Amino acid sequence: MIGRRDFITLLGGAAAAWPLAARGQPAERMRRVVMILGGPENDPENRAAVAAFVQGLEQAGWTEGRNVRIEYRWGALDPDRLRAYAAELTSLAPDVIFAQPAPVVAAMQQQTRTVPIVFSGSGDPVQAGSVQSLARPGANVTGFTSFEPGMNAKYLQLLKDVAPNVGRVAVMQFENSTWRGDFSVIERVARSFAVTPIAAVVHDAAEIERAMSALAQEPNGGMIFPPDANTQRFLGLVVALAAKYRLPAVYPSRIFVVDGGLLSYGVNQTDQYSRAASYVGRILKGEKPGDLPVQAPTKFALAVNRKTAKALGLEIPPGMLALADEVIE
Repeated sequence: MIGRRDFITLLGGAAAAWPLAARGQPAERMRRVVMILGGPENDPENRAAVAAFVQGLEQAGWTEGRNVRIEYRWGALDPDRLRAYAAELTSLAPDVIFAQPAPVVAAMQQQTRTVPIVFSGSGDPVQAGSVQSLARPGANVTGFTSFEPGMNAKYLQLLKDVAPNVGRVAVMQFENSTWRGDFSVIERVARSFAVTPIAAVVHDAAEIERAMSALAQEPNGGMIFPPDANTQRFLGLVVALAAKYRLPAVYPSRIFVVDGGLLSYGVNQTDQYSRAASYVGRILKGEKPGDLPVQAPTKFALAVNRKTAKALGLEIPPGMLALADEVIE
C-alpha cells in the first residue's frame, strides 16, 4: 500500500518530469502565409475581406501568431510594387501565397511554380493560363473566380432597369483582359434587352476618355465595366468621366459606387476571402493546390448611389432599392 507521504513524493516526481517530456516533443512549425493584394489597405471593404480570411483560417485550425504568420502586401496593382513583391518572395519563403486580382496572380506564378498560390480573381483562369482546367487545376495554383457568365445578362438588366431609354451599351475592355471572351455572351443577349452592344477596347487613360466621349456624342448611351484589375486602376477616372458625359454605368464592385458611380454588381468579396481561407488551410495541412477545383462565386452584392442617379435625372426603382445590399444617399 502507498502511504500519503509516498503518494506526494511520486506525484511531485511526475510533475517534475512533465516539462522534460514536453521539451522532448518537437514544437509545431510556424507556417507563413503571404497575402498580396491589388487594392488599397485603407478601403473598408478590403479590410473586412481580410478579416474574414483570418477568421476562415482560424476555423480551419490556423491561428495567427500561434501556428501561422500572415504577412500583408497591399497596392500590388502598382507595377513597381508588384515587381518588388515578386522579388521579395524568395526571401520570405512562404508556405502559401494568397493573390488578388488576376495580374497579381500571373506575376506570382511567373515568380514561382512550386509555392502554392490561392487566388481570388476575375476572368477565366483557364484562358489566362493560370490553371489547366477548373476541375483539375494542376501545378501550384487554384482559387475562386470573381465572375461567371450569367453576370453579363445581369449587368444589362440592371442598366435597363435604372435607365430604360438606354439603347447603346459600351462594354469597357482592356486589350490584355482575360474577360474579353465574355463579350460574345453580351452580344447574344443584347437583343432581348433592345440594346446595341459596343466593344470599347482600350489601353490607357486617353483611350478610355476617347471611348466614353464618343459614346456620349449620341443620346441614350450607357456603360458596363466588367470585373477587371485595369478598371480598378482607373477607378477615379471612369467614375469622373461617366459623370462628365452623363453616362449611366454599371461597375463591378461597391468601391466605384462609394466613389460616385451609379451602381455596382459583383461578387461578395468577404465571402470569397473566407472561402479562399479554407483552401489555404487545407494546403497547409498537406493537400495540393492542383487537386483542389477552381470554384465559381456563390454570393453577390448590389450597391446603388441615389445621389448619382438624381444627378443623371434617373430614379432607382423601388424593387432595386429593396434588393440592394447598400444604398448610398
